[in-house]
Amino acid sequence: MTNPHQVAWNWYSRESVQRALIEAAKSREAISVFKDSSFGKRPDVVQYNADILQAVAEGAISFHGSVERWSNPMKLEVGMTRQQMDELRSGWDIIIDPDVNDFEIGKIAVKTIIEALKDHGVINYSIKFTGGKGFHIGIPFESLPEKINFQLSKEQYPDIFQKIVEYMKWYIKDHLKERILSVDTPNGISQRISKPLNEIVNSEGLNPLKVVNIDVFSTRHLFRLPYSLHEKTLLVSLPIKYENLDSFEKEKAAPEKVKIDEKFLVQKIIKRDAEALVVEALDWASKFKVEPTELTEDLEMKKKSLIKIRPISEEYFPPCIKKMLEGMSDGKKRGVFVLVNFLRSVGWTNEMVEKKIVEWNEKNTPPLRANYLRSQLRWHFRQDRNLLPPNCDNQNFYMTMGLHQICEECGMHKQGIKNPVNYPFRMLRIKKKMKLKKKK
Repeated sequence: MTNPHQVAWNWYSRESVQRALIEAAKSREAISVFKDSSFGKRPDVVQYNADILQAVAEGAISFHGSVERWSNPMKLEVGMTRQQMDELRSGWDIIIDPDVNDFEIGKIAVKTIIEALKDHGVINYSIKFTGGKGFHIGIPFESLPEKINFQLSKEQYPDIFQKIVEYMKWYIKDHLKERILSVDTPNGISQRISKPLNEIVNSEGLNPLKVVNIDVFSTRHLFRLPYSLHEKTLLVSLPIKYENLDSFEKEKAAPEKVKIDEKFLVQKIIKRDAEALVVEALDWASKFKVEPTELTEDLEMKKKSLIKIRPISEEYFPPCIKKMLEGMSDGKKRGVFVLVNFLRSVGWTNEMVEKKIVEWNEKNTPPLRANYLRSQLRWHFRQDRNLLPPNCDNQNFYMTMGLHQICEECGMHKQGIKNPVNYPFRMLRIKKKMKLKKKK
């Protein structure tokens, strides 16, 4: 009979495992978990090899770390105020946990989520087998914008995290449903995941988010650290490459078969690659989850955007939009968001918008992927109201894209124009007044 404590001691005695755990636990709470799934004291940290061995000697089988990163995790206390936690928090990672009691459906969910992340330009994602029945998908804090709505991102957990996860669930729902139904019938799915049929089926058919449960986390949430053992299965919580997902089997995570050669939640290429994802998630949340008065700065323009108007000619566009339409080398994903919302708000039809965006993308160096462009257009065209582009003083857009100064120089902002959409309407009013003046 397998002795879990002996398995744990043999595994955590490996120096490569100790190094991997210490790296993964950096700036996090790191809590021991025992064979009966009970947790050790909180807060706690893992900083040295001796910390790991001492915990294992005391009966630890698994190590769980916090989603949030802290400047000093040992200063955490129960009952801290939001402000105290914001001051102590140094960042937070996005952990998406598609939970389903079927290993193959779990793989389908992971692939669907990864494809959605790629649609939004996210590059620094990573995958980890939990050691149990599924997978975690991680995006490091470095992928997020430094500030969101002029407030430091590190201070906006769990609010922004929860909006991102809820938006992703909405974004993947239809595609996930199709993929799950390609595997089995609703009745078959019910048996595979051990859930009653009436729990996973509604008037619209199979509800994929009742098959695959994706939770949103609150503050001080813990997840099993990479290269930790699972306290029940004694399998390794193993980071894996996306291209190896289809062929991955649980047996490959047996401690005696594992090599320490892949990382989880590590920035691989560029920073801030999840900025477009954040923008889309907040826009979606403003419509579906939050009253407009809480997120909207210009309600009157929102109301106007619902009224059907004649398409406004490009000659009346503000300088920043004209400059973007010449083609871009940086900020193209943000450019899609601005341009689509601007064009729809000035009366352009979906067909006109799509044609112009495709033409614009051909001028970009390099152009955006066609799949990404199609997914963005599809999302916007599904909305039953037009969203305004970000306001002119939005730091994450025009200012960092080098466009704010163009409109500043022409005096546009001094005229009280707060949003690019205001500009063409202002120009048309001026033109109308001039015509009336000539007639008089």
